[in-house]
Amino acid sequence: MGRVTQTCRRSVLRAGAGAAGAAVAGALATGCNAGSGSPAAASSAPPRPAPAPHRFAGLPVQITHGPRDRPRVALTFHGQGDPATARAVLAEAERRGARVTVLAVGAWLDAHPALARRILDGGHELGNHTQRHLAISAMGEREAYTEITGCADRLRRLTGSIGTWFRPSRSQYATPLVQRLARRAGYPHVLSYDVDSLDFTSPGAPAVTRTVTGEIRNGSVVSLHFGYADTVAALPALLDELDRRGLRAVTTTELLTR
Repeated sequence: MGRVTQTCRRSVLRAGAGAAGAAVAGALATGCNAGSGSPAAASSAPPRPAPAPHRFAGLPVQITHGPRDRPRVALTFHGQGDPATARAVLAEAERRGARVTVLAVGAWLDAHPALARRILDGGHELGNHTQRHLAISAMGEREAYTEITGCADRLRRLTGSIGTWFRPSRSQYATPLVQRLARRAGYPHVLSYDVDSLDFTSPGAPAVTRTVTGEIRNGSVVSLHFGYADTVAALPALLDELDRRGLRAVTTTELLTR
């Protein structure tokens, strides 16, 4: 049994008993199977080149949401945590025709480099969430810039691009200094959000769904996380509600492209 398969089995077993646990376990099993059997996992070819950052004329450096006059939203995920959970989220999104934006932590990519290809081959977007996921707003200029470029270097090595977006770590908004450093590193914009799922507090899948659906609207950018079972369990109901409202989950670049 391979290392990925062993990790997946442990994650499914940890999901627990009961209806909620069964839902999480089922989603994790689906993600594990999709990850282990996908062409991306089997191929030894290099990852397809990822798109480069794009400057959107007329938009501010710090972007919190997209146009409010179109029924599109961006589900953005902080890329960190158990890779089995990440694969489960990606598989469920793809099953429903949704595309997401992943802001990956560089240290996470160091530990799980194949996930860069997995994300891109699923039609999703991949960006930069600093190298170590520390409080970047509290850092001096040199350390903060190293955090940004450290992750950018890993993305470039794995995908041929520094990624499409930069999001500051441990902060909803980038300070003026971090905005300036991100531009120096090659990111015309920094990506914030207007809907916080609070899934990292592990409030339970129904609470995650209620929080997002209570705030989401045309153009929203939603903050979610890999690595939390509640997020996996909440995703089917969340996508159902988006469908009911006629909202399409797209990448952030697509959200902002007229």
